[in-house]
Amino acid sequence: MPLRLPPLSSLRFFEAAGRHQSFKLAAAELNVTPSAVSHGIVSLEQALGVELFVREPRGLSLTPEGADYLLYISEAFSLIATGTQRLPNRRAHQTIAVSCAPTLASRWLLPRLHGFRQRWPNISVTVDTSRQQVGFPVDGFDFAIRMSRAPVAGAAWSRLFGEKLVPVCSPSYRATLLDETGKADLQRATLIHVNPASEDWQAWLEGTGLEGVALSGGLRVDTIQLAFEAAAVGLGVALGRRPLVDPDLGSGALVEVGLDAIPVRTAYWLVSSEGVDHRPDLAGFKQWLLKEADAFKESPQPSNPAAAERHAGSAQN
Repeated sequence: MPLRLPPLSSLRFFEAAGRHQSFKLAAAELNVTPSAVSHGIVSLEQALGVELFVREPRGLSLTPEGADYLLYISEAFSLIATGTQRLPNRRAHQTIAVSCAPTLASRWLLPRLHGFRQRWPNISVTVDTSRQQVGFPVDGFDFAIRMSRAPVAGAAWSRLFGEKLVPVCSPSYRATLLDETGKADLQRATLIHVNPASEDWQAWLEGTGLEGVALSGGLRVDTIQLAFEAAAVGLGVALGRRPLVDPDLGSGALVEVGLDAIPVRTAYWLVSSEGVDHRPDLAGFKQWLLKEADAFKESPQPSNPAAAERHAGSAQN
């Protein structure tokens, strides 16, 4: 007897809406209207005879039955996507989709992609910098580069490299922070905060043990890139995240304030579904990126005008 399945299109709507807890976000992902998602889920609920969502003015949430059903549907779509990916000689193998934070993408990943394209000229790479949560492999992504303190169950995690936090600013702004002894006084500075950052000024202060610096006020931005740009035009002191800030330090657009750099507990990880090693193009991309990360960790750090100035001053003393 053939299996009696609900409409597959409605199941796709349900899986996306359940994952996002939003008809609007599901519609954007699937390139349809929110109304289409809503109608599709209503049809699914009628076919099943079960309410899957609680629709309230403040938002959308799954019913207990819907939450339980979503586990099965998500696993089913994941199996379909994995089986499709493992088909030999599939034309879709010619594209690799990577989710990556915007600053890391522009400052680290994109400048290196020409090396991969030279080795794999027939493979297209798509880089997505939206901050959406990625579920493998149903979301259409092959890889994600994420910051985390440790691997998370459910996917394959490979550590790329860690970060160090160091206060940076423009050379002219640093001059305004120096006290009569020539040392930088952070209490005089406007601090530039990155709102989404998991480790920011509070983590740096705890790591250095520096006291008396107020964290309220200052300038707040939503990306690391904006923080660097604000610091470069003299709006205050940002936390440089090495290696992301290294190009600015090397060019002299930013200098270290003259305070300690501390390693953070989080690191960049390459995340993928478990089956990527069965596809030569994905396995090649993974191996290439891990080698790039290893070479990057071993490369020398750029010179810093402020560091050189401090060194020269100590030599004279």
